[in-house]
Amino acid sequence: MTLAQAPHGFLSPTGVEIAFLLVGLVTLGAALVTVTTRQLVHAALWLVVALGGLAVEYLLLTAEFIAWVQVLIYVGSVVVLLLFGLMLTKAPIGRSPDADSGNRWAALTVAVASAVALVWVVVDAFRTTWIDLDGPAAGTTEVTGASLFRHWVLPFEALSVLLLAALVGAIVLSRKAKAGDQTGDPAGDLSAAPGKEGAR
Repeated sequence: MTLAQAPHGFLSPTGVEIAFLLVGLVTLGAALVTVTTRQLVHAALWLVVALGGLAVEYLLLTAEFIAWVQVLIYVGSVVVLLLFGLMLTKAPIGRSPDADSGNRWAALTVAVASAVALVWVVVDAFRTTWIDLDGPAAGTTEVTGASLFRHWVLPFEALSVLLLAALVGAIVLSRKAKAGDQTGDPAGDLSAAPGKEGAR
């Protein structure tokens, strides 16, 4: 058996596997910068890189429908909503010392525990399942769309309502802050006018 006919393994990865690993490292780095930076706008932009990297990973796994949903919903909607929220609430553009709550170790512990639990669940569920990248596409648009809009309609609509509620909340907070900045009271000025005339 020649080298070309030998089965691929960890010591002889294919080009798709190498690209998958490199994009995964970039995505992981962007996610770490997202949660560690003290500039809110930079965090939102690095979140775009992380979510875009996930979309590329889905494309490499031949799940093109999930990849484009990732781009349209998360990159095109969720991140834009976050940026609108930052602008409406007048969040600081530069470094913000208030972005650090002082609970880094607790947050790191929860994040590591969640990652371990998620990896364990995925590995246990797909222990004997392998994706044939050279075979026919398994995550086609027809199959994934039928499963999404047949069995997952309620969570999909709940997510849209949640995004709408977040946008309305950002608008309400911005209007309250604007009303608090107005110190002049027209009614008070009118009530003070007769007093001045009486004093004369």
